[in-house]
Amino acid sequence: MASSVRLLGAVTIARASAIGRHRTICYTRRAVLGRLQQQRRTLLTKSYAEGPTEPSLLTQTIPEHFSSIVSQYGDRTAVISRSQGEAGRLTYRELDEKSNVLARGLQERGVRKGDRVAVSLGNSWEFAVLTYSIFKLGAILVPLNPAFNSTQVISALSHLEASHLIIGAETHLAYKPPRNNIELLEAIAGDLTSLTLHSPSVPSLRSITVVNNSTTSCIDTTLFTATTAFTSLLHSSPHAIVPDASLHSDDTVNIQFTSGTTSAPKAACLSHHSILNNGHFIGLRMGLTPQDVVCCPPPLFHCFGSILGYMATATHGSAILFPSPAFNPLATLQSVQAEKATALYGVATMFVSELELLSTGTVPRTGFEHLRTGIAAGSSVPSHLMSKLHRELNLTGLTICYGMTETSPVSCMTTPTDPLPKRLDSVGRLLPHVHAKVVSATDRTHILPIGERGELAIAGYNVMKGYWNDAARTDEVRVTDHEDQGKVWMHTGDEAVMDAEGYVKITGRIKDLIIRGGENIHPLEVENALFAHPAVSEVSVVGLPDEKYGEVVAAFVVPHQDIALGPDDSSSTSTSTSTSTTTTNTNPKASAEQAQKQKQKQSGMNSVHTHKSEPDSKLLTTGKVREWVREQLSGHLVPRYVFWVTEYPKTASGKIQKFKLREMGIEWVEKGRGEERGDR
Repeated sequence: MASSVRLLGAVTIARASAIGRHRTICYTRRAVLGRLQQQRRTLLTKSYAEGPTEPSLLTQTIPEHFSSIVSQYGDRTAVISRSQGEAGRLTYRELDEKSNVLARGLQERGVRKGDRVAVSLGNSWEFAVLTYSIFKLGAILVPLNPAFNSTQVISALSHLEASHLIIGAETHLAYKPPRNNIELLEAIAGDLTSLTLHSPSVPSLRSITVVNNSTTSCIDTTLFTATTAFTSLLHSSPHAIVPDASLHSDDTVNIQFTSGTTSAPKAACLSHHSILNNGHFIGLRMGLTPQDVVCCPPPLFHCFGSILGYMATATHGSAILFPSPAFNPLATLQSVQAEKATALYGVATMFVSELELLSTGTVPRTGFEHLRTGIAAGSSVPSHLMSKLHRELNLTGLTICYGMTETSPVSCMTTPTDPLPKRLDSVGRLLPHVHAKVVSATDRTHILPIGERGELAIAGYNVMKGYWNDAARTDEVRVTDHEDQGKVWMHTGDEAVMDAEGYVKITGRIKDLIIRGGENIHPLEVENALFAHPAVSEVSVVGLPDEKYGEVVAAFVVPHQDIALGPDDSSSTSTSTSTSTTTTNTNPKASAEQAQKQKQKQSGMNSVHTHKSEPDSKLLTTGKVREWVREQLSGHLVPRYVFWVTEYPKTASGKIQKFKLREMGIEWVEKGRGEERGDR
């Protein structure tokens, strides 16, 4: 994951007590940065680093810590769900009281400590309140991707033996119309008009609560007598709730399904201790204060939204701003402007979509002067994109985070005082109380010298408790080192390199490594080269099977909206060609112009004419793609196959699912698409 930050100056506050709190925050941030500078003076000789030992770890449960925040910042804004109007604006006191009411309603429905409560909702005040309601009861929050179909939902509920499901009547998805969830509910519950719930597909399920979030007003949830209306849970007392059993900081409080970029999702168990501290340290490194408004388009059902977003803001008295239920680049930029947001979150693909709206003039370039920081995470962020974000959105203090669901999730993060090259080319250094090492991919006991690539392993408070009911897969990645004080190491599967100052650079997923004729090719190198091309909006590189070399490079390229696509030109020094294809074009013999027209129809792109009528700078061919790479990198890194695409298969957090791209590429090559000549 990724990001970096610039500190706020002291803010004048009327009340003396508020001034004292602000000074304390400033002193804390200065102390943190001072320790980081001290840490920088100690050079490493091997790829093993330890994060700062201060500030100390928080020892409370999440509800205990939240209570202290409410007592300090009760009248300050906590949540802004902009698409829901005034109902979506909550102060910390209102959030506390509303979560008490809802917790009591859930308790009356039978929710107890340890119960797995699945929530399938977009970003909304309901999800924000539910989070603390479930935590206060000691139940386990299980966020589900609302895009899941009935098979996926049933599989997740069954695996966890979930007892309660809270779901929207509609599912709101990025770039798509709302999906009616009646069929999904019928698949889970059977007869929705029954007086009681009996789920043959999920026997453990005791209740389904439906949030009537329909924007079309065509779903009558009153007919669903086998379910409970969310509004019926909101009529209890706002006084503090008492769970049925005492809470402990090491209790599992959150089960997150991993994103599934390389395999099927797994259910990672996270504790109060791990996610509370992770959010706290993320906010410290960003320099968050109660004056900050953090715009958070990433989803609450993912760690990016729930921990980097919601937990980081809630541990510092900041406000979190949800622009829309699902990612909408227009709503995001408009929310930043309207609410004077000071921070913006996103993954690379989100930022690219937002920058496109600025470049086309859809959104004016004004109104971003309040932005100072944010987080870029989820996957590697090319330095070219980082520079654009600094320039176009005033994100001069943008921070880079790295992590994974299994590490709660952040391990490394940049800071505002890091040298610019480090902020552009690394994911920073370790958060407090986190350890890391880079080991041989073939021998996990061998710690590599500084500067050598290997597998990154993480240890510390943030390592998950394990995968739910899956000891075998837990033991594959969560390993105790009895020769290193019994540390429990999470082997990430990410390839990384560590420098002498402890900065970590992620060079890719080990499973994504392309081995061409015995040579290791790192997709990120090719992606960074192509991302710098002025006609390229997005790019993802994978390896495809090849009889001669074992694997060869394939590039999946999304051009900018005003770019025309042409066939490979014979004048190019590249000796291989590939047919232009898109994810929606099923005719392998279709011309580039036909493919482009299909793209316009599917995605609403600006009109693109044939390459003969366009200036050369507005024409992109496969030959030009290859030549661009050839001029910057060695010949074996030049893509054998180039595919034009309009979008990528992505995880809920916006990360590209490369294993699906690989499957698509293999299928297309077998069907004659992307067929190349020469360069053998």
